[in-house]
Amino acid sequence: MLERAETDAPSPQADLETARPVAFRGAGFTPRAGRYSGWIALALVIGLWQLAGSAALVNPLFLPAPSAIAAAIYKLAVSGALWHHVSVSIMRIGTGWILGTVAGVIVGFAIGLSSLARGVGITFISALFPIPKIALLPLLILWLGIGEEPKIATIALGVFFSTAISVYSGVDNVPRNLIRMAQSFNVPFHAIVRRVIWPGALPSILAGFRITASVALLLVVSAEMIGAEYGIGAFVLQAGNLMQTDQLLAGVVILSLFGLAVGRLINWLETRLLHWR
Repeated sequence: MLERAETDAPSPQADLETARPVAFRGAGFTPRAGRYSGWIALALVIGLWQLAGSAALVNPLFLPAPSAIAAAIYKLAVSGALWHHVSVSIMRIGTGWILGTVAGVIVGFAIGLSSLARGVGITFISALFPIPKIALLPLLILWLGIGEEPKIATIALGVFFSTAISVYSGVDNVPRNLIRMAQSFNVPFHAIVRRVIWPGALPSILAGFRITASVALLLVVSAEMIGAEYGIGAFVLQAGNLMQTDQLLAGVVILSLFGLAVGRLINWLETRLLHWR
């Protein structure tokens, strides 16, 4: 009887063979972007937009078809006006972004590493950051004169505050146990900053770069609309005043392409600098 019971009892090996594997539920924490899904969705939207325009479902004065926008971009490129406007805007964005980023990184690290700088810096940043920087453009024109300087200064101010906030937030988020461990081995302060704090704060800094690139683009368009003869913002404003909506949207598409290019560049930087994640 006992032998029969032992024979009828399932063995642990049989249990392992008949058990169903449980699906892993943590895949959502592994970012895997589809290589072509975004481009396919964009192509579908453009195709539907073109069909609506070809079928006269939308008034071309209010929303030109993609083919009309592409024709407007081609005419601007052939005439040379496109390259002139784009080069002027890129010069303003690049100069203002570099100046604001360098100053923001220095101030952000100072606030994150020094108690005195934190007490002074956070007070000023909290007071000045909410002010719309484009509202300061008339005052900057009064101080710096009519020219490129006030536009570049407006962009640099907008980039500076966002960069400083992202940098000192990244420094604050570095695990303190890593810093204490380095200090316990008598690692010099500059080496701790370079080997511990900088790599730990880098993800937040690069995320801030992504934000400040958009801020610089918004500010350059606004500044060029207010007081500039050349630039994408001035071109879009002029096309809107003349009701040339195909050229207006051509300028918007150029701004969008610029944003995509900047996003690709930052993705490349993240891949190169954050390969350890």
